[in-house]
Amino acid sequence: MTDISLGMPQLPAPDFPAEVRERLEADAREVIARYPDSRSALLPLLHLVQSQEGYVSRTGVRFCAEVLGLTTAEVTAVSTFYTMYRRKPSGDYQVGVCTNTLCAVMGGDAIFDELKEHLGVGNNETTPDGRVTLEHIECNAACDFAPVVMVNWEFFDNQTPESAKAMVDDLLAGRPVAPTRGAPLCTYKETARILAGFPDEREGAVEATGGAGPASLIGLRLSRGESPHASIVHPRGEAGGTNATEGGE
Repeated sequence: MTDISLGMPQLPAPDFPAEVRERLEADAREVIARYPDSRSALLPLLHLVQSQEGYVSRTGVRFCAEVLGLTTAEVTAVSTFYTMYRRKPSGDYQVGVCTNTLCAVMGGDAIFDELKEHLGVGNNETTPDGRVTLEHIECNAACDFAPVVMVNWEFFDNQTPESAKAMVDDLLAGRPVAPTRGAPLCTYKETARILAGFPDEREGAVEATGGAGPASLIGLRLSRGESPHASIVHPRGEAGGTNATEGGE
């Protein structure tokens, strides 16, 4: 006989404390006013509740459902579809290592494996002090800077296992850490509020650029004739290793 326990049904989610609920409702009204249809505000509202608790809790789902006139099932379906919404408490700094094809072969797999051992955590796990959550992530459209690590969605380009370990050590120790491009780092909750559409009021943060670097722009410069065209060499070096023409002849 198999020992099966169905357990108790889950109780309704608790509400936020009154003062938190009042503040979130004021923020929610500001977000909802941006859209002609209130349900279009669901994505930023999920970031808003995530800025409160660091993840989308059942309480956060209930809040979004109530202010938008949706069911909790509808909100849950959206919050579990997108990977930027955390499903459980996580660290102040979400360290994501790209392990898609190019980053992987350029060293992303090695970085991820060494960070797991260095931090003593597995994928989507958090260090005991609550500072760092480690996860492998999908392509971040920065293949020309591979391998790439992201911390709270800011870029750390051209990483190595050594540089990545030094970076997480600084995060754990509370030392300043600067991304290779983009705005200065802030905590995951602060990042979530910015993603909800509220201004980043830190001095110089808005002016900081996250634009493309030289590796991203070489094709544009070539198309404008700003740099000489590189030689296109036949992949097997036939015809005495001479350069092939653009027509492949």
